[in-house]
Amino acid sequence: MSIPFGSLLLALYYLVLSTLAFYGLHRLVLLAIYFWTRNRGPVRPDDPTHWPVVTVQLPVFNERYVATRLIDSVCRFDYPRDRLEIQVLDDSTDDTTARIAEAVRHYSELGFDISHLHRTDRAGYKAGALAAGCEVARGDLLAVFDADFVPEADFLRLTVPWFRQPDLGVVQARWEHVNREYSLLTRAQAIFLDAHFLIEHLARNRAGHFFNFNGTAGIWRRQAIEDAGGWEHDTLTEDLDLSYRSQLAGWKFLFVPDVTAPAELPVDVNAFKRQQFRWAKGSIQTARKLLGRVWRSDLSWSTKLEAFVHLTNNSAYPLMVLLSLLVFPAMLMRRDVDPQILLVVDLPLFCGATIAVLLYYLVSQAAARGTSEGSLRYMPVVMGLGIGLAVNNARAVVEGFYQRGGVFERTPKYRIEDRKDRWSRKRYRARPDISVVAEGLFAIAFTISVVIAFMYEMWSSLPFLYLFLHGYWYIFVLTLFGDRWRRWFSRAVPGVAEPASQG
Repeated sequence: MSIPFGSLLLALYYLVLSTLAFYGLHRLVLLAIYFWTRNRGPVRPDDPTHWPVVTVQLPVFNERYVATRLIDSVCRFDYPRDRLEIQVLDDSTDDTTARIAEAVRHYSELGFDISHLHRTDRAGYKAGALAAGCEVARGDLLAVFDADFVPEADFLRLTVPWFRQPDLGVVQARWEHVNREYSLLTRAQAIFLDAHFLIEHLARNRAGHFFNFNGTAGIWRRQAIEDAGGWEHDTLTEDLDLSYRSQLAGWKFLFVPDVTAPAELPVDVNAFKRQQFRWAKGSIQTARKLLGRVWRSDLSWSTKLEAFVHLTNNSAYPLMVLLSLLVFPAMLMRRDVDPQILLVVDLPLFCGATIAVLLYYLVSQAAARGTSEGSLRYMPVVMGLGIGLAVNNARAVVEGFYQRGGVFERTPKYRIEDRKDRWSRKRYRARPDISVVAEGLFAIAFTISVVIAFMYEMWSSLPFLYLFLHGYWYIFVLTLFGDRWRRWFSRAVPGVAEPASQG
């Protein structure tokens, strides 16, 4: 079929698909490193004879449902009381402040060294709160936990001994999830995060490449923060930014996969999209800020290349949106092409862009749960959610390319731990934004594309088209009708979605 500028369009299509395949195949590189190094972790050192002072920092902003749960869990730490300082870094503007004040007063009376530092201007957002806490902290080690975390009592005893290594700047623990089984959405998020920690973090760390502190569930050496220039807020991922600056300053980081910190996953897809927007925008801002320094450093070429892929990985989202625009006309143009040519050219690119990613997530479940059995049925949701986020995250990437900083919009949490817990009438609800319009249009466009593909018997195009059809419809329906849709789906398909309301 002849289409104006057809050759140029087809060239652009293959260029975009090849770039996405590059990022997809990079997952196979991480998998190879993971398999090569998974049993070669360092041996945990003996407990110190004299435990160092640790300051636990709890940055909080309007988290009335979970702030006191976090304080309770931190005050259960099995760590010498005279060696433990707790700072609640509170930027709240609602009744969260009163709840925190009451909890702090309670634990102070029990003999805890706990303080409530309330700011009223929120300058620098989370980075500003952490910097303010550092100025008055008495610990040389600084442990950070976000409001939705519920760390175990032995967290510090399992992580602090590693700091007997004098050049170690950060120990990062693995996230676990108190509400993994709440819904299909939380299960998909858990799979995303399992892969991030158990494949990405483990592979990068064991290979000697840079990886990042995740903003929570980790411990910093104060000197590593100071040598890097301190917390800065010119990106929305202050944790990623400081991690790279600290490693460029010569500090080593350590990921300890056997130490976990449970947390609450977003149950509202709009809150989840807000979180992903912030992470995507911040990563591109960090790439703009620091990639030049990385390339000018004396790091090995492999570490520089890995840093480039790490910091620019979210660039795949604008490419995915562009591919969404190109795939249908490209499909029509290739309708009369010999199927064998499509197998030689398209199949490897399709496998690189999709199958490699699918394998990456399946292996992560084997690493996290001991087996990937049963995980395969969730892969359509995982893949669909990844594609469905393309518009939302593409906007973030575009903003990150030209905008420094921005408003740090925290992800609201509702203390959802059980399938029967409800959240629909609680505060802090995130609302759909303009992205949902494009997501709906893409959903309709790919429905039409699939119908046309059936009409013209273009069977080889259907698997690729289905990924986009499923992804955009899933995110569009969940964004607008999440609670009602999930309750209907649980009745229509028992055992796949839970009957609990997203309330």
